[in-house]
Amino acid sequence: MGWRDSHQHPGRPRGPATFQVTDVHGGSEVEMMSGPPPSYDDVPHGYPTQWPAHQQQQQPLHQYETAQQRNMQFAAGANEPWWKPKYWRKRTWAIVVPIIIIVLIIVIVVPVKVAEANAYPDYTALNYSLSDEYSGTTFFDKFNYFTGYDPAEGFVHYVPEGQATSLNLTYATTSRAVLKVDTSVGPSSSPDASTGRFSVRLESKTQYSQGLFIFDVRHTPVGCGTWPALWLSDPNNWPDNGEIDIMEAVNAATDGNQMTLHTTDDCWMGVKRIMSGSVLEQNCYNATNENAGCGVSGDTDSYGTTYNDNEGGIMAVEWRNEGIRMWSFGRASIPDDITNQSPDPSTWGTALADFPNTKCDMSSHFTNQSLIANIDLCGQYAGNVYADSGCPSNCTDYVANNPSAFTDAFWEFGKFEVYQAS
Repeated sequence: MGWRDSHQHPGRPRGPATFQVTDVHGGSEVEMMSGPPPSYDDVPHGYPTQWPAHQQQQQPLHQYETAQQRNMQFAAGANEPWWKPKYWRKRTWAIVVPIIIIVLIIVIVVPVKVAEANAYPDYTALNYSLSDEYSGTTFFDKFNYFTGYDPAEGFVHYVPEGQATSLNLTYATTSRAVLKVDTSVGPSSSPDASTGRFSVRLESKTQYSQGLFIFDVRHTPVGCGTWPALWLSDPNNWPDNGEIDIMEAVNAATDGNQMTLHTTDDCWMGVKRIMSGSVLEQNCYNATNENAGCGVSGDTDSYGTTYNDNEGGIMAVEWRNEGIRMWSFGRASIPDDITNQSPDPSTWGTALADFPNTKCDMSSHFTNQSLIANIDLCGQYAGNVYADSGCPSNCTDYVANNPSAFTDAFWEFGKFEVYQAS
């Protein structure tokens, strides 16, 4: 490299010296300033002005690149293929990486969640054969009579078979079986009903661990203070072996039929379900929501006065590994295959209540179930909601002192049929 002094150019004021550095290989020039400027007062006119060799500083060429060269290099980088990550700058990576993560979530996580939300068991049609029948004058022979005070804290005395017969609380003919609340004991009776009214609770001697159950129900109990139920449970192992409520209501039964499961932990119904009933609760675990269970309610005419006026109907329950489903058929719309004792639930259309096994293993939550029919009074359910039911007085006083109020508090059944898959 060489330099030339611009200090002696005519007309240029004295000041800091300015130099032009020229690449001897023909490169570009840059102007440099170096101060303080040297004095040439003692240099003879025409003497070549040149820095001594030991004061000349040789610098690498790249330190003298011009702004134009840098712009050209930047433009060259910008023109690299955008789809090649090796050319991306940090800012580009900062934008791209979050986008990639979001895409992965959409591609992987969302389909999994959608699949979970749409999971539903395969209720393939099963061939059922009749295994048990409860009917005619021997209807009650297949049941045990539970006696003593109610474990659900009801205001009731469940009486043994002999007393139930003498009080006419249970009786059967060739076409119907009746179970009812006592209407004979009043305030002046001895004994009176001050500690509870007489009633009946039946538990089948045979226990079941799956099956198709057909209940011909002619009349449902109604009235202030009543808490009737038709259900399945293991009386000796509750709640470990589960509970399946098929028909249940309280007081005037204006809210229709309620169908509910009560289980131990890890039975959840917040999943896809195909049914016409309305969800009440989704957690079946008995230790939550004061043992409300996971209930489904039917229309107002699925239980009570309107149901009775229409001569009742059929309640059908299919209990299998895939789940538990329930149907309610009015007297005028009973499927022919039920009447002909060749039931096929796959032809019955949408169930009233559906409890699939998606997040509830049926075999581990339900086993050794007896058929149970009873009429409780007051207790943990009817008593707790009595004040909001529009009924008079308080529950226990009303039940104890108004025997005539229970003339409509009775079950009337045609027959029960139990089918097993072959």
